[in-house]
Amino acid sequence: MSWYNEAVFYHIYPLGLTGAPAQNDYSAPVHRLNTLLPWIDHIQKIGCTALYIGPLFESVGHGYETTDYKKLDSRLGTNEDLTNFVAACHEKGIRVIFDGVFNHTGRDFFAFKDIQANREHSRYVNWYCNVNFGGNTEYNDGFSYENWGGYNLLVKLNQRNPEVQNYICDVIRFWVSEFDIDGIRLDAADVLDFDFMRTLRHTADEVKKDFWLMGEVIHGDYSRWVNGGTLHSVTNYALHKALYSGHNDHNYFEIAHTVKYLQNMGDLDLYNFVDNHDVERIYTKLSNKAHFAPVHVLLYTLPGIPSIYYGSEFGIEGKKEKFSDASLRPALNLEDFKNAVTENPCTALIAALGKIRQATPGLSYGSYNELMLTNRQYAFARDLDNVRVIVTVNNDDNAAGMNLPVGSTAAYIGALSGKRAEVQGGRINVTIPANSGEIWIPEAQMRGETPVPAAILKSVKPDVVKTKEEVADVAAEDSKDPDLLKAETAEKPVETNAEAAINTTIASEDSETVKTGLTKEESKEAKAPVKPDWSKSPEEMTVAELQAAILAKMAGNGPITDQMKKTVDDNIWHDSLVNWLKSFR
Repeated sequence: MSWYNEAVFYHIYPLGLTGAPAQNDYSAPVHRLNTLLPWIDHIQKIGCTALYIGPLFESVGHGYETTDYKKLDSRLGTNEDLTNFVAACHEKGIRVIFDGVFNHTGRDFFAFKDIQANREHSRYVNWYCNVNFGGNTEYNDGFSYENWGGYNLLVKLNQRNPEVQNYICDVIRFWVSEFDIDGIRLDAADVLDFDFMRTLRHTADEVKKDFWLMGEVIHGDYSRWVNGGTLHSVTNYALHKALYSGHNDHNYFEIAHTVKYLQNMGDLDLYNFVDNHDVERIYTKLSNKAHFAPVHVLLYTLPGIPSIYYGSEFGIEGKKEKFSDASLRPALNLEDFKNAVTENPCTALIAALGKIRQATPGLSYGSYNELMLTNRQYAFARDLDNVRVIVTVNNDDNAAGMNLPVGSTAAYIGALSGKRAEVQGGRINVTIPANSGEIWIPEAQMRGETPVPAAILKSVKPDVVKTKEEVADVAAEDSKDPDLLKAETAEKPVETNAEAAINTTIASEDSETVKTGLTKEESKEAKAPVKPDWSKSPEEMTVAELQAAILAKMAGNGPITDQMKKTVDDNIWHDSLVNWLKSFR
């Protein structure tokens, strides 16, 4: 096994966190990256062992329109600053991965500037896809080209060109030799050429032992990307959607079905998250803010690699805006949260979960076995080497009892609460407080974890506790133990199927977008009903034909729900739809 199999990630969008200007004037470097050095101790304190940070390199604006792959963005500082930052992380035992934006470049990238200057005579014409000197764009270059997502700000690289492949592989080698990084998150991996990804994997295997490649993939069969020849992991948007909607709808069946759906893809170690720089904060998404606790218990215990997006451990809000992602990527002053681990219930919970995850191998490597499932209660086991760890969550406003099968041990300890449950007849009876969760570990396996004070756990509610006085008030209330409540009668499951579980609203939440001219409603009205033309290859199909083909494939797997139709209709990106259609077998 490798370091990333056991990792707990922290995710930083550095241009936002440091408060860098929205546009780069390419002036003298400003050493904003150095202001993040104190965050390294914070990352370690909340139990994270790895950092995903990016984008980092010289760019025009949000960072994904790269100008220079080998120079730290001047709004953040110098290459020396970045080298020192990674070294400081390593000193604290924190691995570091960068954002690799290799699908496209910005218009200020040297190869594109050469085409602007030399047109047909540029040696870099074939570095980009479908450069057409008979066309034009809104920038009036006198030529057109293929882009990412419909935005000519992002010029699509020709990843089948050996020169481009060699250049990007040289970038990876440079990042390792210069900054000593431990892996790369590949932006827009769902539209990267698969042969190109195989080349990247070959380079990754050469540059450093256990060098990790993780890709941004939204829809489809993740096993197409995660395998021995391409990537080690991809972003688990399927579970992301299920975790928040499964709580908002009081529907643990959606989460459990999603886990089964993912397991059917194979033994994949996916990158799990509840929010990131592209989507709304989990605290904003949740209808009941108290669900912050069971959501994160599941994030840290379900199969996969958990990740926390900077600031979300404090329970901050972040709502998606129509034409900007700025509210999702705010500047924060760590000094404002200096006592968060002891005074903020959200932070205390995240810190406790990080420590438990590190001390419990079964949560990284154990098999998954469902033990109990209703709309509002859910229990499963992670089994490893004859040691059974049990996870229980409850999204109801009342406490719930559970009777669960366990391993051959005398008693279990709740790693969060410190409560003890004796084993009787191979089972334990436990009560899970309202809107909460617990991780039950065999008493003999406990490694001295300090349970989260019950006052902290019970105060993960809409009004986040921020002061010692408020914590004391909650602690006094918590001293009045409620009577144990019996498990409620199981409710009928909400009608779902495997494909419904992977629906996301990512088309409206994607980063780097400046939206189309039409509103989503206008786009829908403009679409006439079509049937898939199976005589065409996916690449030849129009967006409408691809959407129809995807729905037809889904229909072969079960009933099509309104939510499924909406998700397909919302995805208007041709390359993404092509890869989604190809993911059906």
